[in-house]
Amino acid sequence: MNELLIRCRLGDIMKERGLQNKDVVALTGVSRNTITSLAGNATKRIDYDTLGALCNGLDVTPGDLLEYMPQSKKSR
Repeated sequence: MNELLIRCRLGDIMKERGLQNKDVVALTGVSRNTITSLAGNATKRIDYDTLGALCNGLDVTPGDLLEYMPQSKKSR
């Protein structure tokens, strides 16, 4: 069975828009530590409240922020 990988695109969106962590904090109200973790894909989950704040503050949808990337089958 293939493992699923969901990647957060926050770091990509920040680069595309020339935003720094402090800018995203100001736009969304999400903590700096959370922004840093999400932008670096160093987290395993995201709360709905956080996802909603990011979508609202950055004018994006969850589909813009989260990317589904199936992994190939592992060798046996």
